[in-house]
Amino acid sequence: MSREAVRGVGLLVSIGVLGVIVLLSLWIGTKSIPFADTFALLLADDGTGDAAIVRDVRVPRAVLGLLVGAALGLSGAVMQALTRNPLADPGLLGVNMGAAAAIVSAIAFFGITSPTGYVWFALLGAAGTATVVYVLGAAGRGAATPDRLVLSGAALTAVLYAYVSAILLLFTHTFDSFRFWNVGSLAGRDFELVGQVSPFVLPGILIAFLLARNLNVLALGDHTGRALGANVHRTRAFGVLAVTLMAGAATAAAGPIAFVGLTVPHVARMIGGSDQRWVLAYSAVLSPILLLGSDVVGRVIIAPQEMEVGIITAFIGAPVFIALCRRRKLATL
Repeated sequence: MSREAVRGVGLLVSIGVLGVIVLLSLWIGTKSIPFADTFALLLADDGTGDAAIVRDVRVPRAVLGLLVGAALGLSGAVMQALTRNPLADPGLLGVNMGAAAAIVSAIAFFGITSPTGYVWFALLGAAGTATVVYVLGAAGRGAATPDRLVLSGAALTAVLYAYVSAILLLFTHTFDSFRFWNVGSLAGRDFELVGQVSPFVLPGILIAFLLARNLNVLALGDHTGRALGANVHRTRAFGVLAVTLMAGAATAAAGPIAFVGLTVPHVARMIGGSDQRWVLAYSAVLSPILLLGSDVVGRVIIAPQEMEVGIITAFIGAPVFIALCRRRKLATL
């Protein structure tokens, strides 16, 4: 069997695993509902409380998990390819901290405390921060380079972190609301929130896949990329746009969730090789597996209570990432 065929079979198997995880996400919850009844209620609403739980709570939670997981994994893969840095994730552009600064401002100055109210502030904060980082990285002679972007992102993240800390100290009533968003969760999200973030996540995913071929060329270096006909500056600008749309919307919807965007692209690269088309495809499937799987685990381990998915992904993602580092060098970008 050829290498391409093995990759294709692996991707199909991964999609099958994701399907199983989605079914478990719909079935498992605080309220015990028989497996067959769960899917009967999906097809026909009998007006009972169980139907409301399945259709209005678990379905939007699973759909949001698919969107957020794919967005985080793809944005991590694009960031690592753009910066040629195996430790890059969306936080490196300041996207997560920009969203956090906007949300803590929304809570402190506008009294907003619901996830649907956070979305627009978080998106604005993420987009504004990414824009400033890109402008700073492109300032002076020459164009934006991976090193400049990383340094600009790190500097702005430090400034925004100080701002968030100052707001939490000055406006103590914001702390409780902010910490629930900051831990990362899919619980309590509805179809309204899914509708708010989808117009940002889906175009971001499309842009990421359209950039795959140019990201392959960019991996050879800027000079070689230009020699092969790639528009390096345009690729980098659209890459930053894709990361901002996907990571900004995902963070707005579920809070900052660590290790998905950092770890999954490495696993995808181990399975699919260095071709960005396969890296992106595997990242789009494996990331929701990690996120939704962690969400299901969080519902089970301390039942009838729930543990937030951001905590579970950290417990799962960190050892996996350490194991990858110990077993082999991080895949060459």
